[in-house]
Amino acid sequence: MFTSKILLLGSGELGKEFVISAKRYGCQVIACDSYAHAPAMQVADESEVFSMLDADSLRRAIEKHRPDFIVPEIEAIRTEVLQEFEDRGFTVVPSARAASLTMNRDRIRDVAARELGLRTSKYRYAESLDEARAAVEHTGLPCVIKPVMSSSGKGQSTVRSSEELEQAWNYAVANMRGDRRKVIVEEFIPFEYEITLLTVRSREGVSYCAPIGHRQERGDYQESWQPTPMTGKLLADAQEMARKVVDNLGGYGIFGVEFFVTRDEVIFSELSPRPHDTGLVTLLSQNLSEFDLHARAVLGLPIPSIRLNGPTASAVILADRDAERFSIEGLQEALSLGSEENDVEVRLFGKPTTRPYRRMGVALASGDTVEKARERACEAAAKIRITYEG
Repeated sequence: MFTSKILLLGSGELGKEFVISAKRYGCQVIACDSYAHAPAMQVADESEVFSMLDADSLRRAIEKHRPDFIVPEIEAIRTEVLQEFEDRGFTVVPSARAASLTMNRDRIRDVAARELGLRTSKYRYAESLDEARAAVEHTGLPCVIKPVMSSSGKGQSTVRSSEELEQAWNYAVANMRGDRRKVIVEEFIPFEYEITLLTVRSREGVSYCAPIGHRQERGDYQESWQPTPMTGKLLADAQEMARKVVDNLGGYGIFGVEFFVTRDEVIFSELSPRPHDTGLVTLLSQNLSEFDLHARAVLGLPIPSIRLNGPTASAVILADRDAERFSIEGLQEALSLGSEENDVEVRLFGKPTTRPYRRMGVALASGDTVEKARERACEAAAKIRITYEG
């Protein structure tokens, strides 16, 4: 009946879109997360509710379902359990080693900088405020401080003076995930722009999507757009660096490789071995979305030429308070911004609760230029209203 069985570890909005893609290829999907009714659970065949940081619960879920593919969608996972099952012959996407190295920023940064010799910012790690002060002596000011383990930029801040250091340390500690009280202190790069280079590693080799530009606030993505104009040399440098790191990690799937771009060089920043939040723009911008590409690579299906449909942008739809009872309005007004020439789409994630700055959906728009697409996507996102009850 099914082509493959997938155990999805983490069931947010990225997982939801991946499930939709995998279901189109005939897969059975069991979606797992720490709370019920998570977005991916709404479209999966089955669901399991447990913390991925609970090793025993994770083992039980894998033993119960015995999937063909174990697909992490989040960083906060007991990766030693993934390694244990990979050693027993289970397939972890893209690999247990990749999940382990990218669960924490320090491990993937060391691979990129020390093993592969990629250009990165200057950096040091700190496990106390005193160590953070010493790290700043190495990186200089301004610098960026963030937890080695977090998600969506949580806990990240820019320190411009020594007086701001303690507050930044406390903010990073308060927003850490997992059980590692450790931050990375890194040199502030005066970049012209930053990109995500979605890199697909399949049995056929390595291929790339057009670079995606993005804007962040509080370390979290607010807008993304595709393509981002780059000179041939800078794009070639980014692709070569991405190829080196994904080949080192191994396995098959899509990788979100982030770079800072200055006038004359590309600087490696971070990597996620899975679909990337800025890549939500590909739901409209490409012939195959990042989720379709991930599913194809995981399942061993052919990766055709990746084509852009034209300039496209995304803008997030955020909540502004904690609530369990709410409604979302304005969908008709947002979608009415589309025209015969340019598309507007909205994806609502179906999250069961809200909290300040929680991503509840995304607006997508095309345009004659990236600038017009961005303007239309932001206008569409602004039409969506969250109404709180009680």
